[in-house]
Amino acid sequence: MKRLAHSVLFCIVLSLVSCHAQTATAPQAAAFRTGAEVFLDDNSQLPTVAVVANQTSIIGNTHLVDTLLALGIDIRKIFCPEHGFRGTAAAGAHVDNSVDPKTGIPIVSLYGKNKKPTQEQLKDVDCVLFDLQDVGCRFYTYISTLHYVMEACAEAGIPLTVLDRPNPNGHYVDGPALDTARYRSFVGMHPVPVVYGMTIGEYAKMINGEHWLAGGIECRLTVVPMQGYRRDSVGYELPVPPSPNLRNAHAIALYPSLCLFEGTNCGVGRGTDYPFEWVTYGADTLDLRQAQAPAAFSLQYLIAMYRRVPQGRFFQKSNFFEKLAGNGDLRRQIESGMSEEAIRATWQPALDRFKAVRQRYLIY
Repeated sequence: MKRLAHSVLFCIVLSLVSCHAQTATAPQAAAFRTGAEVFLDDNSQLPTVAVVANQTSIIGNTHLVDTLLALGIDIRKIFCPEHGFRGTAAAGAHVDNSVDPKTGIPIVSLYGKNKKPTQEQLKDVDCVLFDLQDVGCRFYTYISTLHYVMEACAEAGIPLTVLDRPNPNGHYVDGPALDTARYRSFVGMHPVPVVYGMTIGEYAKMINGEHWLAGGIECRLTVVPMQGYRRDSVGYELPVPPSPNLRNAHAIALYPSLCLFEGTNCGVGRGTDYPFEWVTYGADTLDLRQAQAPAAFSLQYLIAMYRRVPQGRFFQKSNFFEKLAGNGDLRRQIESGMSEEAIRATWQPALDRFKAVRQRYLIY
């Protein structure tokens, strides 16, 4: 049955045809379509499925789950990432299993008791559909969820289909790469820079191709690409906020540079109307609401605030900053007074190596 499921999915992908449907918020001309839209061009019956989804998994104004159910597809369960199925849980908040009140489908949290689907949770499904909106940053945990879903599917012999979506930070690659030997965690699992410049479908191909899953196993992966997507699209306004504190394109563009503050004693506007658009330490504030977002990952805000905060009070005592930065060097470099230019030079060899690896998995 699992082999049949994989064949059905493969045939669906091969039979995809072009059309000119368009959502009101697409970043391109009328030809732009998400992987989810392209996938549903063929209404062939799918086998029994599980869906990895949240509030961003939409087709036009309709949720992917509702669309699949309307086609008569048997959805046995929904897996949800950090922030929950409706995207309302706070960052880092434990999310419990539940039942979707609208459809009655069980919801299995991958940010609660387990971050990886268990074999028991997968036993009654023939394939898994993955449709989450990423923002292209190593510490944004949806790619960690992707890793564990791929690993669980590989171990169960279940095919996985990733429905691709745009990366609003997909037009550049920048930042320090992760030292996986010392700082691997759920906010950084792979040896990639802070900003990796790939869609989530491309990233899934890289996880497989670089044998990053446990034991070097490979997932039976299909990526359904978008139509009309351009990597150099800048300022794409996502139709739905990908998480509670990334509410607009400006905050999403600043996020790669400001998330490192989560490992300091400064705030980034959580609990206000402007999360990830300003930085505070007591009464001292960097108000970035009207500032032009940097064209790449930037240390300018971090260094500026470090110089304002009393000595020894900027960084948290934990190693969370190192986990976000991906190495133990950046804190020491800032404390020693190195310039951003000098710090950036230390990243370049690893960036060059990553770009060569990345090139093998690009679709667009």
